Amino acid sequence: MSTMTINGRLAPLPDDPDALLVDVIRGDLDLTGTKLVCGAGVCGACTVLVDGAPVVSCLMPARAAANKSVTTVEGIGGAMLHPVQKAFMAHDALQCGFCTPGFVVEAAAFCDSWRAARGNATPSREEIGAALSGHLCRCGAYDGIFNAVAAACAGQFDGGDFASPRVEARAKVTGAAKYTVDIHHDGQQEGVILRSQLAHARITELDLAPARAIAGVSAAISLLGDDRLVRFVGDPIAAVAAKDRKTAMAAIAAIRVTSEALPSVIGLDAARKSDAPVVFEKSDRKKAGNVSEGAGGPAPWNGNVRGPSAAFSSRAKKARGWIAAARNQQNPWLVEGVFRTGTQSHTSLEPHATVARFDGDSLTVHASTQSVFHVMELIAKRYKLGHDKVRVIADHVGGGFGSKGTLGMETIAAIELARAAKAPVRIAYDRHEELSVTGYRPAAELKIALLPSAQGDLKALSLTAYADTGAATNSTLAALARLIYPAEAKELTDYDVISNLPPGAPFRGPGGPPMAFALEQAIDEAALRMKVDPITLRKRWDPNPNRQRLYDWAEGLDVWRNMKTQAPQAGRYRRGVGVATGYWLYIWQPGVRIELAVESGRLVAKTATQDIGQGSRTVIANTVAYEFGLEPHEIEVRIGDSNLPEGPGAGGSRSTASVVPPTLLAVRKLKDAIEQHAKRKPVPGSNAPWRELLAAAPDLSVASVRPEDSRPTSPGVRSPLKEAGFMGMIFGWMMRRFSNLAIGAGVPSSVQVIEVEVDTWLGHVRVLNVHTGIAVGKIAAPALARSQAAGSVIQGLGYALYEARETDPRSGDILSAGMEDYRIPGIADTPEIDVHFDEGGFDHVLGGSVGIGEVATVPTSPAIANAIHNAIGVRLTEIPIRPDRLIAALKGRAAA
Repeated sequence: MSTMTINGRLAPLPDDPDALLVDVIRGDLDLTGTKLVCGAGVCGACTVLVDGAPVVSCLMPARAAANKSVTTVEGIGGAMLHPVQKAFMAHDALQCGFCTPGFVVEAAAFCDSWRAARGNATPSREEIGAALSGHLCRCGAYDGIFNAVAAACAGQFDGGDFASPRVEARAKVTGAAKYTVDIHHDGQQEGVILRSQLAHARITELDLAPARAIAGVSAAISLLGDDRLVRFVGDPIAAVAAKDRKTAMAAIAAIRVTSEALPSVIGLDAARKSDAPVVFEKSDRKKAGNVSEGAGGPAPWNGNVRGPSAAFSSRAKKARGWIAAARNQQNPWLVEGVFRTGTQSHTSLEPHATVARFDGDSLTVHASTQSVFHVMELIAKRYKLGHDKVRVIADHVGGGFGSKGTLGMETIAAIELARAAKAPVRIAYDRHEELSVTGYRPAAELKIALLPSAQGDLKALSLTAYADTGAATNSTLAALARLIYPAEAKELTDYDVISNLPPGAPFRGPGGPPMAFALEQAIDEAALRMKVDPITLRKRWDPNPNRQRLYDWAEGLDVWRNMKTQAPQAGRYRRGVGVATGYWLYIWQPGVRIELAVESGRLVAKTATQDIGQGSRTVIANTVAYEFGLEPHEIEVRIGDSNLPEGPGAGGSRSTASVVPPTLLAVRKLKDAIEQHAKRKPVPGSNAPWRELLAAAPDLSVASVRPEDSRPTSPGVRSPLKEAGFMGMIFGWMMRRFSNLAIGAGVPSSVQVIEVEVDTWLGHVRVLNVHTGIAVGKIAAPALARSQAAGSVIQGLGYALYEARETDPRSGDILSAGMEDYRIPGIADTPEIDVHFDEGGFDHVLGGSVGIGEVATVPTSPAIANAIHNAIGVRLTEIPIRPDRLIAALKGRAAA
């Protein structure tokens, strides 16, 4: 038997010639800091050092490591933290942390070789970008990574003194953080799902016996519904559990399936045709998925088109009439256009994964989820179990972005397999599944008409959106235009176009980015025709006080002032500057409960929320620490467990707004309890009175529930739903009644100014600088908020320029189902990002803080498009803005 040395210890290698090094490291040796993500050598998450050189272990045969020295992230920081690890912690060069071990291993190797050759010189962004170009971070923590690697190479972290703004950062940079895919119980089986290869079919026969006959298979179950229909490629048919994945895959291949192919329809254009095959008959419509974060309202169906949904329109008939008259009169100020946005995949680096285990009549589920408490409730309801019999755990979650907010098939299948196998079962989707069946931001077609009045006000707006939702409904794009830029009349109409594609899902600000891509370009075009500065026009048409302050900030930027005076450009490379505005709703979750305790002199905060990288642990720790005059690392925060008091989901930017107010109430209660039990007061003049009181306090526990907000007193601050009149009130009631989400007063807002460089020969667009101004109240965790803001920009940049989910229009197969085919931004794509926080506008919220994750990504794609127009004088109406589309636009023709 051959061996390797790993982290200084001798380890055997398997004889199996197909065994990969990553599987040996993660499975046989249980060194789970090394992550398996893409399986294709694209993302870098599995990077280890082999004889000191970085390699991707997902492509390296295990036997190729024979007689070599392998170092994983656990070995990088074994005895003491490497300067790179310290720098990553100090500069918050991480969010969810799933990609962090691979970055750390590569960056440590780069840092060591750099310093051996260059001493304490600081590498440039280009040199760091080149060194780390084989690594991807879906959270977009690249800005912090640049800063961390530069600082480590410059020798700034050779000593022992540094502070980390993120409380769990050490676990993530050392590989100690455990994610769902890292969980392993004794006797655990591996589950795999058999999926349809047809876009629409009826399964007439399903024979599981051949799978059950294979040695090592512990369970095989059907996942078909009563109608035995599959409606998209990848729809689940059956699942098996076996001793390992190789055996499970053999069992899946052995299942005999007989099916009757049914007519199918793929995509937005085909599904709208009058003779298109119907995806959901009337009796089956409730089986469609949901692409929104809340409950949807009623809407008519016509074949595969659901809609119109036009409840947020205002004087729609007037809008139509005025726009038609302006068109007939050839009004030069009338702006009309058709915009198309592409499908954006969530691409979470930790796949959808579940480990299910029964202990008698109790069920424990480890899940990569954005909502441990809500998923517990859904499991209990589905399987008719008491809440006390179901426990959902998510210690760390490797990204979600909206795709992991509910009970998914990976969890359902794992539970049912565990029950059938009488053993723990893990299901972890592979990258093909992750990029095909776990949801996406639907593509859309948006038809817009915008009419200024003769006096320069906004007279009428018409926006009609068709969303390519696949086997799902409830898109909201056009309706979002009601809550910004008041007009005399607005006609806002949404349609879902259902087809035999996997269902879409909520994705960071659902509906916001595509709506803004159309509306913000129309606003810019109106400014050009009216010969008004684009920011000045927005200030005139948009009275929101939060955004008014951000417009003032944007007007003062050097890049904006210089843009107004630049001379006409010629030549191959041309630069432009664009601006765009975005907003999101201020959402919080009623019923959230925070327990705060003194345990052996230490403060412990508990709630059943989860941290998907947005920083819930740190927000709670910071809030408690500040009130008691302590450091955040002195607070123990227990989250990620549904057995804890009810906590919020991590979606809709509601986490911070849901946990900070009850935490502050709990602090007040606990302070009172501590003082009541104190035998003596702190020493007069003590600079740490609460530290002294805590040291002497007995064990105590208090709890508080998230309170209602107070009435806003600042001018112009009110619920945005009041702008939508009676239907806005109905919408707010429905969100609270059916989705347990409250929409508060005040509007989280963002204004972005972006500078680009366009290569007019090759059609490439390079984003040079981003200035993002954000109004979300007081910042509860400044470094983490900045990282969230920058990461949101990076995802918006990918949406605008790179990300395209490709589908076979005949078969419905997803063609871009690997990370080598689906392009997300890398570190070298990262521009300079300047983040400005305006901390006003939410004084009526206890603590003054609301969420940031959604609003910060909404205006990015239109700001880039407006900057491109400023550079070359051509408006790009379809994203992603591919080189071929840009060149075609320059030549005045359409691209495919």
